[in-house]
Amino acid sequence: MAREFQRGHKAKISDLTAGTDLYVGVQIAAPGLTFDISCFGLDANEQLSDDRYFIFFNQPKSPEESIQQLGAQSGDTESFRVTLDRVPAGIHRLSFTATIDGPGQMSQVGPGYIRIVAGGEEVVRYAFTGSEFTTERAVMLGDFYLKDVWRFAAIGQGFDGGLDALLKNFGGEVAEEQPAAQPQAAAPSFAPPPQAAQPAPSFGAPTTPPTPAPAQGFAPPQQPAPQQQPAPQTYAAPTVAAPMPMPPQAGAAPSAPPSPYGQPPQQPQQPQFGQVPGQVPGQMPGQFPGQAQPPAGPGGYGQPAPYGQAPGMPPGAPQGMPQGVPQGAPQGGGGLKAALQPYREAATGQRWTPQNQQLMRVELGMGGTAVLARQGSMVMYQGKVDFSHKGAGFTGRIVGNATGQEMQLMRCSGRGQVFLAEEGAHLHPIELQGDGICVSAENVLAFDESLQYEVRRIEGHCIPGGALFTMQFQGTGTVVVKTHGIPVVLPVTPTTFADANAVVAWSSASQVILSSQVRLRRNAYPGHSGETVNLQFRGAPGNFIVVQPYEV
Repeated sequence: MAREFQRGHKAKISDLTAGTDLYVGVQIAAPGLTFDISCFGLDANEQLSDDRYFIFFNQPKSPEESIQQLGAQSGDTESFRVTLDRVPAGIHRLSFTATIDGPGQMSQVGPGYIRIVAGGEEVVRYAFTGSEFTTERAVMLGDFYLKDVWRFAAIGQGFDGGLDALLKNFGGEVAEEQPAAQPQAAAPSFAPPPQAAQPAPSFGAPTTPPTPAPAQGFAPPQQPAPQQQPAPQTYAAPTVAAPMPMPPQAGAAPSAPPSPYGQPPQQPQQPQFGQVPGQVPGQMPGQFPGQAQPPAGPGGYGQPAPYGQAPGMPPGAPQGMPQGVPQGAPQGGGGLKAALQPYREAATGQRWTPQNQQLMRVELGMGGTAVLARQGSMVMYQGKVDFSHKGAGFTGRIVGNATGQEMQLMRCSGRGQVFLAEEGAHLHPIELQGDGICVSAENVLAFDESLQYEVRRIEGHCIPGGALFTMQFQGTGTVVVKTHGIPVVLPVTPTTFADANAVVAWSSASQVILSSQVRLRRNAYPGHSGETVNLQFRGAPGNFIVVQPYEV
């Protein structure tokens, strides 16, 4: 049974199939539009350093025939044969792309897919629809990439500039600014000649003698008729909800709850980012349903008491005597207990419990899995807890050093409670239930060992160094994100832009596009934002981004 991928999903080819002789089929169509589907063979720097590995209608195969374009067959608009064990060592990525030939936008396409077939059986399918795109005219559908072993990734990243932007991304020589596409000066069209419009013969049954015979047993699955493709699975309800203001009820004055210690008053209608499941708006960090509210007014939580009056004492009580302690009782008993009451440990029976905005408690006896935390983040623990070093391995260290996404982790296991914090940063537990989130390694404090994580690349020719990188977490579990200050959670819309140095996290189903509205050479011009890199986020309803009031 084929595995259904969503945008951003990745897997080793060896986990999908034992074969290396693969069939890649692409289905994409829209009324009145013509598409050119190609494959770029890229080097270790993800550049097209050898144009013989640009596979399209006019160059249907690579020199050693490890990549071959087969044409339309078996219900696919275009198809390829890829023999991974014959790909030269200098080729590290095979990127399959679709470009609109002429006017149009990717938002007009119907349900489509890119799929992988091995041994006559479909093993992977990444489905997409036009609702995932807006004004793009070119899109990278999926990649084979070499990362110690060959892997496959569902990309779904578009380019508004069409072919020009696609060529720039792969190192092509294109003028930086063109106000309008010149029909005569544009890059050569990829539209096939009239004689190539007919469907190519079925793979495995060549009709021309010069064509070499395919490998034995390799053939795409036969489909009696094209079937309506199901709509791709949309991103589930976001784990983190954006704060939404609520109008006050008529006739009732809104009551402002006490503020967290040392923080300005919070609006009771705005839930905190990273709020523990079940916590209602208005509760303070560390307070849970059923727990009594701290006393308000003079001496309340976060409010200074009058001189000589113990916290929590009502106005008018004799100074120097704690409430509830008879006169004549020794000082320090009830008064000390009342003074420390607001800072008691909050034990809710859940695996992850915020004690306040800067301290997180994790119960290791629950869930049966260990916790991976940043080294040095443990401030206290109770019970029988074992701490061990979690190494990333040689490959992980190389990738971490090259991308800046290296994490020095410790493994916490056993039975007990571990308290985590780092430099007073605000902590937010985010629970994943089969979905995913992208977080910079710098903003990760701890996470459940059951989560899968890897470095994800954000491509772009206008980024200094060629790319940005982030950590992608996928699966079921909790990841604790740290921020400088209280962040804001925004829903993703086609007009959502953010500074790359202030973005903390975003849902992995979101599409990240580099904004071409900011040019490096315009930094000195009046009215410029001063930001060298801006990111544009797109995605279906339910996707979100998290931005902190601080630039790294």
